[in-house]
Amino acid sequence: MPLGLKKKKNKSRESSNLVQNEGGLAGSSAAKSRVNGAGLPPPPANLRPKLVFHTQLAHGSPTGRIEGFSNVKELYAKIADAFNLSPPEILFCTLNTHKIDMEKLLGGQIGLEDFIFAHVKGIKKEVVVFKSDDALGLTITDNGAGYAFIKRIKEGSVVDNVKVISVGDHIQCINDKNIVGVRHYEVARMLKELPRDQPFTLKLLEPMKAFEVLEPRSKGTRPDGENKIGTGRGTLRLRSKGPATVEEIPTEFEEKAVKKVDDLLESYMGIRDCELAATMVEVGKDKKNPDEFAMALDEALGDFAFPDEFVFDVWGAIGDAKEGRFQP
Repeated sequence: MPLGLKKKKNKSRESSNLVQNEGGLAGSSAAKSRVNGAGLPPPPANLRPKLVFHTQLAHGSPTGRIEGFSNVKELYAKIADAFNLSPPEILFCTLNTHKIDMEKLLGGQIGLEDFIFAHVKGIKKEVVVFKSDDALGLTITDNGAGYAFIKRIKEGSVVDNVKVISVGDHIQCINDKNIVGVRHYEVARMLKELPRDQPFTLKLLEPMKAFEVLEPRSKGTRPDGENKIGTGRGTLRLRSKGPATVEEIPTEFEEKAVKKVDDLLESYMGIRDCELAATMVEVGKDKKNPDEFAMALDEALGDFAFPDEFVFDVWGAIGDAKEGRFQP
């Protein structure tokens, strides 16, 4: 469903954020025409109309409208309010698909015509895993609001042999240690540090599903389409600090650099996080040498304690993207 600018209030809709008699993802040329015309300067901030996005619950619901959010937590609160839910019920969101598709996860940017699907808590699971190898084969991400979940399961890995564990599962506890509110990179580190040749216990929450089959377990981790976000002519960028801003679609350099840095995050840290990768590219794109980049990265993201070899590889990836050395 494309984005539309906020219309004049309709008395029949003032009491609800749900859209009546409005179907699925059908496009609207009228909505597109309301986007600021090409070649015209944007109006002053205080005169700009509010951006209105459409949303549904991934397992099925009426269509809701949300607006006025600046970060992921506020977004979840708006979605929860539209459907009379508690915000902690939402595990994560996907863009333009109700499926648990890790290529379509909502991160720090939303295309101006994207339709948001919210995946809510479903079945609780508890499973004992025997760590027969140093690597479990998991890639972890988080929703930006306190929930870490499984983004990828490597084929043939330790976890791949435990069929009850699925992509999209939220990890609540590791060996009875509650990890709600723990960032994904810390969860990945905890899993990596579990002793080998011993069992451990995971408490998981899987998203509520519609009556459809989940995509293959390893699908969605290395998208062929360069992980482009959205179909609109711009994106709404959500920030942990400060207001959300409408920006141009990322350049080819930024897309390639972000994808490569995201691959490096998975390789070194067992996480995927496009927004973190985008921040690192933003920090590094104007730096003149790796030492200057390392200092700026430590100032911006010191909590991550990135290893030196990782920082050097990220610097190289940004440089390769600048020079166009990545294969299409």
